[in-house]
Amino acid sequence: MLDYLVLLVVTLLLLGIGTLMSLSSSSVYAQMLGNSPYYFAKRQLGFLAIGIIAGLVFGRFSEEFLRRTAGIVWVVVGLMLVATLFVGDDAGKGNRSWLSVGPVGVQPSEFAKFSLVLIGAAYLARHRETIGEVKDFFWFLVIQGSVILMVLVQGDLGTALILAAIVLVQMWVCGMPVRHILTLLAVGAVGVVAMIVQAPYRMQRIVTFLDPSSDSTTSDQPLAATYALATGGLGGVGIGASKQKWGGLYDGAQNDFVFAVLGEELGLVGTVTVIVLFALLCWAGIRVAVRSQSQFLRIAAATITAWIGVQALINMAVSLTLAPVIGVPLPFISVGGSALVSNLAAMGVLLSCARREPAAQRYLDATRRRKPPRVTSVVDDSGSN
Repeated sequence: MLDYLVLLVVTLLLLGIGTLMSLSSSSVYAQMLGNSPYYFAKRQLGFLAIGIIAGLVFGRFSEEFLRRTAGIVWVVVGLMLVATLFVGDDAGKGNRSWLSVGPVGVQPSEFAKFSLVLIGAAYLARHRETIGEVKDFFWFLVIQGSVILMVLVQGDLGTALILAAIVLVQMWVCGMPVRHILTLLAVGAVGVVAMIVQAPYRMQRIVTFLDPSSDSTTSDQPLAATYALATGGLGGVGIGASKQKWGGLYDGAQNDFVFAVLGEELGLVGTVTVIVLFALLCWAGIRVAVRSQSQFLRIAAATITAWIGVQALINMAVSLTLAPVIGVPLPFISVGGSALVSNLAAMGVLLSCARREPAAQRYLDATRRRKPPRVTSVVDDSGSN
């Protein structure tokens, strides 16, 4: 049960850090909007409760049930993405990615990651012997590519890159021909360059990445992130004492640059702790994928691990000015309800995969057999005739 316990403990620790940082990083921006400093933190706690329920539910589903419902999840998310194209809004972020459900904003593209994990694993497991054939490979691309295309139409290149990474990992894990993977990489690279060139704000982000001190408003957040991490030192300035969340980080303090606020308040100790936790999660997730005997579980475990790991790496690289601003949240830590619920649902599936490792299954079966029978009633027949 080592992998299961590592995944469970790491997830709980990251959620604890995330709960703490959701209050600290968002309090200033919440007040600037005229709300209580606890506004975003309370919303995040509500989504945390929903996410835990989602994780528990998906974690209890059988493999067969997950495979059967993968298509339903994909259709529901697809309909939400289509609705976003017509009645969605940008929530002030520049990307038309949100649906308003009463007072709550939902971002369907975050749930698209989870849907691609399930539908891709189910499809590849069903067509494992013929996926190299043109027809099956074509329909795999149609199923996954349609979701990525809708996210790109919304203008969310960062999320589309994470979705593309999920698809590529699925192709690699299932043993798809290398020529297919390389072809998709080449086509995808050309597409990314084209989207960057045609959007001035994306080009400006590249310029800012190459020259952080350039006289541009897009350089404010990366520079503020650098100052925050430099100010944090070894032990940090203390929870709630970040100065950069009052200025240059603006609304990014609670999502895209939350790692910088964490570094300023908790110092090198805090940032290294988070990096180690994500490394442990990836280590355990890879072990689960390697040990899974089911093709569906193997692909699901590998892609969930890659999704969380790649997204965390990109977010932290942006705060460290090792990558241009891409706009993806730090899993479990950034403020964002849709992302948190989707991440926890995925972790529920990954924990379920860990429980189904052969050694773990044998241990659980033996534990059930060793349990003594429970006495449900005592019958006194001394007075019977």
